[in-house]
Amino acid sequence: MIGYLRGTITHLFADHCFIDVQGVGYRVFIPGATRQKLSIGKVSLLFTHMHVREDAMLLYGFYSEDEYDLFLTLTSINGIGPKVAMGILSAIDPKQFCLAISTKNIGVLTKLPGIGKKTAERMILELKDKIGLLTDENVPEVDVSVTSGDIVDEGIQALIALGYNQNEILPIVKRIGKNAQSVEILIKLALREFSRG
Repeated sequence: MIGYLRGTITHLFADHCFIDVQGVGYRVFIPGATRQKLSIGKVSLLFTHMHVREDAMLLYGFYSEDEYDLFLTLTSINGIGPKVAMGILSAIDPKQFCLAISTKNIGVLTKLPGIGKKTAERMILELKDKIGLLTDENVPEVDVSVTSGDIVDEGIQALIALGYNQNEILPIVKRIGKNAQSVEILIKLALREFSRG
């Protein structure tokens, strides 16, 4: 099993790259977030997973350990293969995904590529204990230099990244933003409101 590759990125494509490791070029499939951090000619390290099929051996690579760990967790779920897992990782940040699982936000999960309502429910059921519940007690402390305006702005951007539009975000954020001590808490409270409909 190849755990990681360190080498020079020689080619970048929509869903994969070529990485030269001491003269050997590896074709590695990558999610969108990883692709954005790679540059042709730059030496990079990718955490990798080799997926063996009857007709092929495919390498999947990730810039961060968070992406790598989430990929392995997703592919452990019945019915989610590497292709769907890569689509999820390209559509949502690992921390935002974990937040959606911990708050049981079906709406966010069903907006991910290849995920219907039944699969979203199965993901919540199978992953809630692995990911752990995000509670107010274990939310990281906010930097004291961050003002409430910064928190609201960052919260809005994060919710837009999760697939919500600004028109549905603003009324809720306006109502709950003053009580949020960090971006994480603001997002958590907003997702609760969305799940209530």
